Amino acid sequence: MIDTDLHPMLPSLEALRPHLEPLWADAIAQRGLEGFESQSYPPNSPRTVAPQFRAAKGGFPALPALQSFLDETGATHGILNCLYGVQLIFNADMNAGFTRGLNDWIRAEWLAHDTRLRASIILPNEPEHAVAEIERLAPDHRFVQALRLVMGNELQHGRRAHWPIYEALIRHDLPLCLHAGSAYRQPVTSLGWPSWVMEDAAASQQGFQSALASLITEGVFVRFPTLRVVFAESGCTWLPAFLWRLTKTWKGVRFEIPWAAEPPTDTARRHIWLTATPFDAPDDAVPAALSQLNMQDRLLHASDWPHANDPTALPRTEKFLRDNAIALYPRLGGTSP
Repeated sequence: MIDTDLHPMLPSLEALRPHLEPLWADAIAQRGLEGFESQSYPPNSPRTVAPQFRAAKGGFPALPALQSFLDETGATHGILNCLYGVQLIFNADMNAGFTRGLNDWIRAEWLAHDTRLRASIILPNEPEHAVAEIERLAPDHRFVQALRLVMGNELQHGRRAHWPIYEALIRHDLPLCLHAGSAYRQPVTSLGWPSWVMEDAAASQQGFQSALASLITEGVFVRFPTLRVVFAESGCTWLPAFLWRLTKTWKGVRFEIPWAAEPPTDTARRHIWLTATPFDAPDDAVPAALSQLNMQDRLLHASDWPHANDPTALPRTEKFLRDNAIALYPRLGGTSP
């Protein structure tokens, strides 16, 4: 079994300090950042860490907890997607510096201690810095993809400003992972800022829909025909209806984008993979949802550890648990040079 979405959690900003360049390590005190934390959810929220994975004295689970989880589930590999919010740093140089430090923390504190682990390269916000980080870490084959937040940028993912990133990914045969989350540079809903976490969490589907439409209509997959994109924590039951609508509209106005010579449904089924967590359908609707999705060779097993959202109603086939990931990630067997 291959687990494609594991979330190592930085225990504190202080833990990042040894992995930062001196300029940014000093900035923690100079800018009064001590005590500042940027996790996806408040540290004590049940959504942040499932009760069974909480440390004995509270706080975030560390590497031994993940290793025990991998032992229990029998996973041969697990992909680390760290969501510590370095994307929230608007200063481009500081964002790049802290992102480099986060990637080095993942490499030193997690990858170096368990050969089952692989990781995503967390990308800085600016395309120039993102390309530099890909080039820096691509020689380490324990990094199997690059990760951006689906709502982490000021420009849509298909816009040409991002194309140098896709060129670098193609050059190193790395997929792009768009993970649920936002840098909150823009409202997370099409109608403005929500009031509640519940609205924020549900709205991420809109972000994935917009990302997919942008990648297809801007011609990213025409320009980069071997680019592979993973939608992580997007859900998947929204996809068939959205692709139907997108394809219907394409039939009427495709003269606008003559480079899109095939229906968007065909493009998506060739270039898009999805993690199965969270699977947004009740158990008795799973067969119908999978039939409508018609992408069983693009669905990836993911536990979402330590959030414990692993769907139990999905068919536990070898294709789902292992083979799809092996086909997507050629570096799963790789090691550091």
